[in-house]
Formats: sequence, structure tokens, C-alpha cells
Amino acid sequence: MVKRIAYTPGEPAGIGPDLIILLQQLPPDVELVILADPRTLYARAEQLQRPLSLHPLTAQPRPSRPGCFSHLPLYPRSEVVPGRLDKNNADYVLATLRRAVVGCLNGEFAALVTGPIHKGVINDAGYRFSGHTEFLAEESRSDKEPVMMLATAGLRVALATTHLPLREVAASITRERLEPLLRTLHHDLRQRFAIPRPRILVAGLNPHAGEGGHLGREEVEIIDPLLQQLRGEGMDVVGSLPADTLFTPKYLEHADAVLAMYHDQGLPVLKHKGFGRAVNITLGLPLIRTSVDHGTALELAGSGQATTGSLELAIATALEMVGEGEK
Repeated sequence: MVKRIAYTPGEPAGIGPDLIILLQQLPPDVELVILADPRTLYARAEQLQRPLSLHPLTAQPRPSRPGCFSHLPLYPRSEVVPGRLDKNNADYVLATLRRAVVGCLNGEFAALVTGPIHKGVINDAGYRFSGHTEFLAEESRSDKEPVMMLATAGLRVALATTHLPLREVAASITRERLEPLLRTLHHDLRQRFAIPRPRILVAGLNPHAGEGGHLGREEVEIIDPLLQQLRGEGMDVVGSLPADTLFTPKYLEHADAVLAMYHDQGLPVLKHKGFGRAVNITLGLPLIRTSVDHGTALELAGSGQATTGSLELAIATALEMVGEGEK
């Protein structure tokens, strides 16, 4: 059965539009519906010297092929210039996401795949915006704690905190934050990825996981007591572990996911292992959402030098998650 999946290119001046135009491989059972400005897409296709055909949705999904996609038009306020940010188009970026969420919730789309956004220009336009994860949770009215998780071959890394200044991270590591987050991670690894009893490694916040309280108290006062409670409930959670040794074969060989305490504790390792071959997944939503693992790359927009490996993986992962949810 063909699955209808929404694609939002994200920042129109970045490489999000390029990715879909440069895409050379698509699974045979997917219809990609692009939610974007057709003028921008056709102009970018001309610049890239690639064929592009956009057609309206039909009653039944039909497979997309490279260069030929279904389309829902939305229009920015200002003309899009590759590589040049324009805060007047921030509401357009958010509108594509809102429309995609509505489509996922009402069954029009089986999943959402997102291109890269530029958080700075959205904030410059007057919106409070910290990222896809929080925005999609709010728009979908999720009753679970949203979890940002990146995955590549052999490694999944979820984050306890996402886009926070480092000085604010420690104050955010609370039981009230970690417990629902770990429950969501455990639940979605089972339901979305068909892992019967997921093993989750939990990093400490401080060097050496606090060294028994001598290098910080978050582990002994917050993280470890919570993990002990969850183990008593039957969850396989290991930690807290020093982050500098956690990402080694000894620990990762039998792990299904790692929970890092902050963005730059876990993601540099994952991106070193699989940059361009990784996917960003939002857990805890009433919809399936995957994304590329990279940013807007404004300097590459319209150049033809963008690579599509992460987008291909994001599409494949969304299809996999849809399939697991239907079992």
C-alpha cells in the first residue's frame, strides 16, 4: 500500500528545497507531498538544472518518483532568494508545519518529514521558537513529554534538554523533567520501533557522572534515584554513566538508545559516527515525524552540492515507523 507522507522543506532560502529536487531514490511505496511555495521550487529546479513536476493530490495516494511529486501550495510574503534569510517569511515556514500537523492528525498523511529550519530568523520575526520538537508538540497538543532523538546505524541518542544555553542545563535536570521523558522514550522504542524491552543507557550530567557527589550532586540526588525506581518497575535503564566512556563498544553493544543530558553531550558523537547518514526523530507525538540531521546550509542553497542521504534515511525511517504502528 502506498503511504502518503508530507514533506516541509523548512527555511526556503536554505537547502530544504534543493534536497527534494536533487533526490534520486525513493521507496516504491511512498507518495511525498511537498508543502511549499511552487514558485520557489520551480525556480530552484531551474537553477539546479533538474526536472520538476508538481501535481495536486488525488483521491488515492500514488507513488512519487524523482522529479515528480504531489503538492500543497503555500506562499511566503517575500520573494525567496537562495542563501538570503528573510524574517518576513518566518510565518510561511511555520504555516507549512501547521498544515502538515493538521494533515497527520486527521489521517491525510501517514507521517511528516521535515527539512532544516533556521531558528534564529524565526525568533527575529517575533516568534518564540526553540525548535521543531517543542513546536510540533504544542501544535499537536501532545499529552506526552516530547523527546528529540537522533539515530544512525548502530546508535540512537535522545536528549534530556535540547536547545538551551549551557548555563541553564543543570537547573533543567529535574525528576519532573526526566521521568516523563524516560517513560516516553521507553514507550516509543517499544511501539514505534518494535523493541520488546529496550535497554536505555543514561549519561550523567557531570564529569565522571559526578564522582559520587564530589563533582556535582545531580546524579546522586536526581538521576540515580529515578533510575532505581524505574528499574523496580521493570524498565531496563542503565546509569548514570560517565559520558566520556559511555559511547564505547563495551556499553553500546547491547544498548537500544542513549539518553544524553544536553545537546552537545550526545550529538557530537552521533554526528561523528554518521553525519549525513543520520535521522532526527521526535518521540512522544500523536504523529510520526522524522527529519534530516543537518542545518539549512545557506551557502549551498542552489549550488547543487547538497547531499540527500539524510533525507533518504528520514523518509525510509518514517515508512518503517508507519509500518510498525500498523502491526
